[in-house]
Amino acid sequence: MSCESRNPMPQAAAFRRQPAEVMRLDRMGCSHPTRLSFLRQLLHRIEAEGWVFDRPVWDMDARGVGRAVYRMRFDGGSLSLVAFAHDLPADQRSDRVIATAWDATFALFDGTPGADDLDRLQANVPLQEAGRVSPKELSLSRANRSVRLFDHVVERLAAGQQPDAQMLRETGYLMRTTAVYGSGKFGAADRAMIAGRPALSAPFQAEMLSVWLTRAFTVDLVEHLARARGGDAAVPLREDLRRGLGVGNSTGLGMAPFLVRHPVLLNNWMMAREEALARVRAQASADEMTLAGFRATLAAAVQNATDWQSAHPIQQAKLTDLRDGLARLDRFVAEGWDASAPQPWDALWHWGQKHLPLEAQEALLAAMLEPHGDLIDGLGQCMQADEEAHFGIDGTMRVAELRAILQAQYDWAIHTDYSDPAHCARFWYISEEKLEPRLGERLKEEGASRELPLDTGRQASALWQVLQEEDGDAPLARFLLAHPEHRLMVRRVQTTARHPFAEIRDNLIDAEMLPIDLLRCKLAFFGATRFDPRSDRWVRISLFQGAPYPDDLNPGDAP
Repeated sequence: MSCESRNPMPQAAAFRRQPAEVMRLDRMGCSHPTRLSFLRQLLHRIEAEGWVFDRPVWDMDARGVGRAVYRMRFDGGSLSLVAFAHDLPADQRSDRVIATAWDATFALFDGTPGADDLDRLQANVPLQEAGRVSPKELSLSRANRSVRLFDHVVERLAAGQQPDAQMLRETGYLMRTTAVYGSGKFGAADRAMIAGRPALSAPFQAEMLSVWLTRAFTVDLVEHLARARGGDAAVPLREDLRRGLGVGNSTGLGMAPFLVRHPVLLNNWMMAREEALARVRAQASADEMTLAGFRATLAAAVQNATDWQSAHPIQQAKLTDLRDGLARLDRFVAEGWDASAPQPWDALWHWGQKHLPLEAQEALLAAMLEPHGDLIDGLGQCMQADEEAHFGIDGTMRVAELRAILQAQYDWAIHTDYSDPAHCARFWYISEEKLEPRLGERLKEEGASRELPLDTGRQASALWQVLQEEDGDAPLARFLLAHPEHRLMVRRVQTTARHPFAEIRDNLIDAEMLPIDLLRCKLAFFGATRFDPRSDRWVRISLFQGAPYPDDLNPGDAP
């Protein structure tokens, strides 16, 4: 899909960054959420279309065990989060994917569930992978309490007091999801069943809606428990403290291969963001309202960088870069940037490229996009993909043309020596226990014989080498008849020729490769903040922190 076809601004093409710069893991691993992030798209749609929220079911006992339904109604239907709260013993609480019990479990139901639906879901949703849902469900998820903060909030509210604001800022959420499944997993509706609906056409809208409504549930639950404990003395959570809470998430390697397996989708995400940046840079001038919005966004980014904490040394170094870079940017905007000069946004971007570390450069990108909704929000419609339409291989293409594409698009790969153990140190595989992607150490662990084809650089290099012996005028169909093992890479190369941001331009099996860079890029497109690695393979983040709640967006005449 061409982003230029949405809200055309042809002059922006000259300002677009090149894939060779954008698609490197060190930069992708510094990604920040933008107004094109999927949770922001969801909130924009809900507000623009006047979706109506209610909570038709709240059946909780004094221990906070029971079920609830959170419903969003809109023109054309409704969607309901069905939530089950459990009494989980402390020794069973785990964020690991192998856990079998959780503090709360959820399903996003297509429509309004009846009593039979609720009973069916109650028999299955708490079991998660061990249960079974139906095509009436669009997502399946679970969450655990952030126990220390959760208990603190309940205790304070029950006593008629507000919780400690600093504790809330440091953690940022009362519960964290440990998995949010969609797209056909465990019997839920396949993506193809909902992709044509306007409300769900953008990527991951069902999953984002589930998490957003889960956030409302977490606050309702602590207030319910506070009332059960404190009676008339209990108070609700203060509005500003409530707004500052998000939903946490723990995620690991299971998410990492997604960007490799969906090259056209990745291209469309990246292309939309890069086109948005190019449009902002291409503007001839900046008006006062937009400048005020940018300065407010920059101030919020500075505060977020101050509040953002991590114990992981890699992220600590990035946070130092971010804070120092934003401080430098703040000074330049106040004292050195001539916003009245021609193309002021492009001048600001070039200054940032020269003076800021990668972490702060990508934060500048997000800040520059924020006040330009009218200019760029339409690009959100470019971020889905019909991947089947691009799956075919053009067998009539000549070998010489494919070689030229490889040389132009895969120069980062074809000259790497993959016989060097450092350049092929890892292998990706599927865990037999949980059927999730994992990363092995080739020289230390068994299992390389079951390696997943995520070694795109090595495959490109192997294809390049064998093509050197082929007749340049021969069609690829003839080549692939003799070398069918290269079909996957031929398809990727042809895809990248049409979709320049489809390929991550780094060696994904290198000893120095950081899987958390893949995670951060994808999570930034979700809209995640407070990226906090716990190793180089799993992270905690926050979603919807600072965002409105469902009842905040209810139209004025809603019941």
